[in-house]
Amino acid sequence: MTRIQANLLLLLTGAVWGMGFVAQSSAMSAIGPWTYTAARFVLAAATLAPLALWEMRRAARPLDRADFIGFALCGSMLFAGSILQQFGILTTTVTNSGFLTGLYVVMTPAVALLLFRRKPHWIVWPASLLSLFGLLLAAGGRLDAIGRGDWLTIVAAAGFALQIVLVGAFASRSGRVLTLSFVQFAVSAFLATVGTAAFETVDPAAVSLVWKQILYGGCISAGLAFTLQTVGQRWTTAPQAAIFLSSEAVFAALFGAIFLGERITPIGYGGCALIFCAMLAVELVPLRWPMALSQTRPSEGRTQEFER
Repeated sequence: MTRIQANLLLLLTGAVWGMGFVAQSSAMSAIGPWTYTAARFVLAAATLAPLALWEMRRAARPLDRADFIGFALCGSMLFAGSILQQFGILTTTVTNSGFLTGLYVVMTPAVALLLFRRKPHWIVWPASLLSLFGLLLAAGGRLDAIGRGDWLTIVAAAGFALQIVLVGAFASRSGRVLTLSFVQFAVSAFLATVGTAAFETVDPAAVSLVWKQILYGGCISAGLAFTLQTVGQRWTTAPQAAIFLSSEAVFAALFGAIFLGERITPIGYGGCALIFCAMLAVELVPLRWPMALSQTRPSEGRTQEFER
């Protein structure tokens, strides 16, 4: 897979996640955030289990202890980001949740640099700042209106940034993208189920009212989309992945307007355009002005590693 194909795959993931915000928000009319998160990831794990088993049987080598620890770390960060985002969406709009979650665009290159000393192509930094400014404009250009749900979503974005960096590292190391997806879903499902048992009472009648949202959130938004993310990140860098995945904010606003009647201000459309420009920049600029490259094989997870 080429880097362009991988980034287009991540763009598709952003679209699927954008619709997922609508499912998350509407499901809260009947059930609590713990119940939704648990049901979502139980379904996601069940969806991936057969594919992970197929991949395991075809693998040239068994996974070692470090692989499983890494996969579990990915799942822990996925759970942390997801549950905080779910609580945040109780008191914020789908549009705000989508764009504030997109702050992981700025956080991801910083996390990659701190954890792995991995220097991205120079265009990632101005593109990240451009995305951040676009997110601010898309949210109406105001910081004084940020509430509790918005702050929870910002913290969730930090969890997603860590998850993106860890997925990129362990997908490249193991080459077992389906197994990684299954393990991180299983870990998230376990942690969310424990939380559900501790903090909520499951009402089967209420769950039946929002089964479509749970099905989409579990099988499509989680099972399919996070697997597409894992596959795509084998062939691109974590900072570039973060910017393409941030398209979920634009799609969240679009689907929020279509299905929930939310509206974007004129300045918000300008913010969406800036995010799109940032996505184009990280795709096109490295092709025209490459840095000093250390070439890597595709099996190592990246077609080009933009490091000095």
